[in-house]
Amino acid sequence: MLSEVLAGTPVAKAFPDLLVGTESSDDAAVYRLNDTQAVVATTDFFMPIVDDPYDFGRIAATNAISDVYAMGGKPFMALALLGIPVGKLPVDAVRAIVAGGHDVCAGIGIPIAGGHSIDAPEPMYGLVVLGLVHPDRVKRNDRAREGDVLILGKGLGVGILSAALKKGELRDKAYQQMIDSTTQLNTPGPELSAMDGVHALTDITGFGLLGHLLEICRGSKLQARVSFKAIPLLSAARHLAQDGYTTGASDRNWTSYGSAVETPSGQPVWERNILTDPQTSGGLLVACDAASAPTVLEIFRKQGFNQAAVIGSFLAGEARVVVT
Repeated sequence: MLSEVLAGTPVAKAFPDLLVGTESSDDAAVYRLNDTQAVVATTDFFMPIVDDPYDFGRIAATNAISDVYAMGGKPFMALALLGIPVGKLPVDAVRAIVAGGHDVCAGIGIPIAGGHSIDAPEPMYGLVVLGLVHPDRVKRNDRAREGDVLILGKGLGVGILSAALKKGELRDKAYQQMIDSTTQLNTPGPELSAMDGVHALTDITGFGLLGHLLEICRGSKLQARVSFKAIPLLSAARHLAQDGYTTGASDRNWTSYGSAVETPSGQPVWERNILTDPQTSGGLLVACDAASAPTVLEIFRKQGFNQAAVIGSFLAGEARVVVT
């Protein structure tokens, strides 16, 4: 939402070392320090999507860190953002939230070096994350090229699993699948940023696959064609989507950008809900030349992203998405 409000603000002209700012819908800001280093800066926080406070802390931290990886950066420090209804949430639960975030950061060797807390009506947690990237290796979301292939790093369906969880109808195995996906850090980012054949990079979050893909299309002035059958899905999400589970955000997403999407005649509603499903800590979306695709997939799989797959391509045309 904020990126849409600020888009077009002429900040970059006043600050030439600001390599990525509000002029696009990118995942993080990037500021050049010198010829070999640029700082990647982002912040993200939200209210719980699961009941377990430790899992919530892990998910929120992973989600925030993902934006640095999506720019091709390597995180080096974080600050915590904590909103707590004072006197209403047990201290042990607050400690568990913070511990979850700490453990995610410790796992990649970065400190949570401080932060800020407030009294809030609802629990909220997230991070400010700082990373480093070579200025020539920054991966924006508006640099896709005609003929590029499109690769998705994680399976879709987190929002659908969350909807089932809220109704108390998510089985233990499906819950674990949700946790495994939302706490898997998008660590291929820095390695992908070193590849000349990788032209654009982003991660899938609240606007769903279609929304974030449209950001690439609009910024790159290209059309994308996507095969629904090629899109990786979390196995539990497929069955739940077919049973009608969805989120209100999915419908809002379609309302906001559905006019720029062409879907097959008679496509089942559950398939559209998958395409617009809001992801928390979703997968990386990569635009690369065809020759680089095997290497990109190898990088993903080497780092444990076994569902990574080629799902489409870019071609000249109006900035829109065509689903086949």
